[in-house]
Amino acid sequence: MTRILMVCLGNICRSPLAHGILESKLPADKFEVDSAGTGNYHIGKLPDHRSIATAKANGLDITNQRCRQFERSDFDNFDIIYVMDQSNYENVVKLARDTNDISKVKLILEDASSTTPQEVPDPYWGDSKDFDDVYALLDEVCEKIASELKK
Repeated sequence: MTRILMVCLGNICRSPLAHGILESKLPADKFEVDSAGTGNYHIGKLPDHRSIATAKANGLDITNQRCRQFERSDFDNFDIIYVMDQSNYENVVKLARDTNDISKVKLILEDASSTTPQEVPDPYWGDSKDFDDVYALLDEVCEKIASELKK
């Protein structure tokens, strides 16, 4: 079983969407996907209502997810840790114990085409269009990730 963790700041906007999208593209008997935030602002809460609405509009239900904070033990529990931006990358790597831990952490858009931004923009202060744009960006990259993982 390959275990994948999606990480953003609060675990209410980007990482729950990435979690739901990638999970929908991978066979559950071979892959487990989860999400977390580097901050502790929303522990135990549902994803942002706009993320839930955007996911639902695209045929996904993410209401089974609950926000949690990234922990050092996640390095032991996950094979790949995708972060949404450079700030998340730095916060996760600060908790790493060694180079093996660091080698698991990747910017989710790192391997995407050079025409895409290197960071997933945080839609929190935006409107529904910003959530739709983030969904489209994550859907595209998760399609590539799922395709690679299934090989």
